[in-house]
Amino acid sequence: MGKKSKIDEYLTAYVMLLPYILSFILFLAYPLVKAFIISFQNFSFLGDNPTTWIGLNNYKDAITNKMFISSIINTLYYSVLVVPIQLIIALVLAVIVNDKVKFKNFFRTTYYLPNVTSPVAVSIMFMFLYKTDGLVNQIIKHIGITPRNWFNEPSFIMPAIVSVAVWGSVGFYMVTFLSGLSTIPEQLYEAADVEGAGEWTKFIKITVPLLKPMLFFNMVVSFIGTLQMFDLSFIIGGSEGGPMGKAMTMVVMIYKTAFKDFNMGLASAMAFILFIIIFILTAIQKKIFGEETAY
Repeated sequence: MGKKSKIDEYLTAYVMLLPYILSFILFLAYPLVKAFIISFQNFSFLGDNPTTWIGLNNYKDAITNKMFISSIINTLYYSVLVVPIQLIIALVLAVIVNDKVKFKNFFRTTYYLPNVTSPVAVSIMFMFLYKTDGLVNQIIKHIGITPRNWFNEPSFIMPAIVSVAVWGSVGFYMVTFLSGLSTIPEQLYEAADVEGAGEWTKFIKITVPLLKPMLFFNMVVSFIGTLQMFDLSFIIGGSEGGPMGKAMTMVVMIYKTAFKDFNMGLASAMAFILFIIIFILTAIQKKIFGEETAY
């Protein structure tokens, strides 16, 4: 009777999990395997051209494609700028709103609000702000700086996109840092006060070391998110990557190759190269931070 009851429990569990398992196979596992196979084929979903097996030719074409190499450089440039800036601002904001300040909940909500705003709406709003006669140029003109055509000059389009990305995502990382700060025992700060430690010393000696697991999590999530950036670059720069392709990221390049050039095999190869880059960078971060520590 007991054994039968155990079998019924397992059957019930698998029946409950069945929708998720089917969804996982249908929408994730099968497309992933299919894309990997296509990356070794000359594949087109248009016309009557037969699909042919071409081995590693798509990967060779990808790594010799100047525009794809340029998109890798642009994406890494974007990641190197966005990740440290947004994490530093998020950590500072988290420490401030975690302190005993008035209107704490108001500030937490306000800083998080851009994170739930549509990237399309955010992009359009900043396109107005960064216009040649927009608010940003009006302000810098008054302090003696020459106004720029931010989204149409090769040197300025990526830094301008970086500012949009930081503004839109810093709230998410602030919230995760807040959850980490809430786990630090208050007694550690009280003991530091007894020893005469200042606020900066407490931040460096207590807060930062105990936030190490959260720093690792945020850095990995942020790097993966920036390496997969599509919406801002596509909306602001278009499928050609803006002026001289300076806003062309890897994902926009993959989209352009697949759905504009209709070269699905090459696009799939580019997608798996992106996966390898993300895997290597994540492994490097794991090595730098060492084993994750729980407190």
